[in-house]
Amino acid sequence: MPIAADAREMQGDIARLRHDLHREPEIGLHLPRTQEKVLKALDGLPYEITLGKDTTSVTAVLRGGANRGDSGASAPADSGASAPADSGASAPAVLLRADMDGLPVQEKTGVGYTSTIDGAMHACGHDLHTSMLAGAATLLAERRHRLAGDVVLMFQPGEEGFDGASYMIREGVLDAPGRRVDAAYGMHVFSSLEPHGTFCTKPGVMLSASDGLVVTVLGAGGHGSTPHAAKDPVTAAAEMVTALQVMVTRQFNMFDPVVLSVGVLQAGTKRNVIPETARIEATIRTFSDESRQRMMDSVPRLLQGIAAAHGLDVDVDYQQEYPLTITDEDETHTAENVIAGLFGESRLSRWATPLGGSEDFSRVLAEVPGTFIGLSAVPPGTDHATSPFNHSPYATFDDGVLADGAALYAELAISRLASLAAQSPAPAPAATVAS
Repeated sequence: MPIAADAREMQGDIARLRHDLHREPEIGLHLPRTQEKVLKALDGLPYEITLGKDTTSVTAVLRGGANRGDSGASAPADSGASAPADSGASAPAVLLRADMDGLPVQEKTGVGYTSTIDGAMHACGHDLHTSMLAGAATLLAERRHRLAGDVVLMFQPGEEGFDGASYMIREGVLDAPGRRVDAAYGMHVFSSLEPHGTFCTKPGVMLSASDGLVVTVLGAGGHGSTPHAAKDPVTAAAEMVTALQVMVTRQFNMFDPVVLSVGVLQAGTKRNVIPETARIEATIRTFSDESRQRMMDSVPRLLQGIAAAHGLDVDVDYQQEYPLTITDEDETHTAENVIAGLFGESRLSRWATPLGGSEDFSRVLAEVPGTFIGLSAVPPGTDHATSPFNHSPYATFDDGVLADGAALYAELAISRLASLAAQSPAPAPAATVAS
């Protein structure tokens, strides 16, 4: 049966897993209930499973049977199993990644499988990613004899600001088959932006880098009637917010944009009291390494200058977070060809410009060639231009894309391993001994 049709036969099972995950979202690097659900989905399949030491990650390796006599044996799940020594370290390998964590958002969608965890929600669709990759695990296991190499499934916690990818890389996910993987693919659903079922790609810079800015303006409190006897941090903080926006428009090329948004502005407890301190927190998105470095240099200098002009002190904490998500051009073309072959050209959208979101899958793509694929899960009949975007408490994602996502994950691995094997030199024939 074609892989897309086979995936559609599994739609109900994939959706049930997605709903189970959605009802119990977990936040951060430790997702024990989520890990348990993933392991249950993988139970009985011929994967070598390794669990994270510092996180509740799951790494699952499937040994391909093509050209191996289907001899790869599975290993039981444990907290640190390594690949067997005879695991074919020369075989090609492809990695597929799904992130598993939720967000600290109170759900307001009203769907029948709404989160039962107060203050937590799968508002970014990671429940879809996890269930699609679990579905792909079955599709790949059923086609193990066709795999011309090994597949690594990367079930990752802590994408939402916890840098879970770095933990998994340090613990060896990229080398899980016994050698460095040749290619890596990730997928991300959207509750807005594109029409339902559209796959989105972009070679090169696809997502921005993300950094955090935490500023504490240090003044001297006093009575609101005598500001001259105090050192008011509020007016200086207000000037800083405006000056940051002006700096972005005056010092940076409009064709290499910088986005700075202040999300926190805090000071004071009563209207007639000048507070001791004021606090600013902002997110900064850049689309080139050059602009990112310039912001790291320019922001502290600007804020320190404003503070000095007011006779105040300032503490500037510029926090480097996720780097640019840069996709490999060849791997992106590979993914586009697979998408077109499975679903037709009409389902493919190539973005002309990057998206301002950020991803720790960028850590993987900085190490190995690969690409990142968007998938619109906008409910049918919903206006994708106005529907609530990811991270909204009203963001809804349609189950109808689950089978297609699972099929794409699986076919990416099958197709890429076949092409990698075709590029590899044939093994030398075994030597014979004359009798």
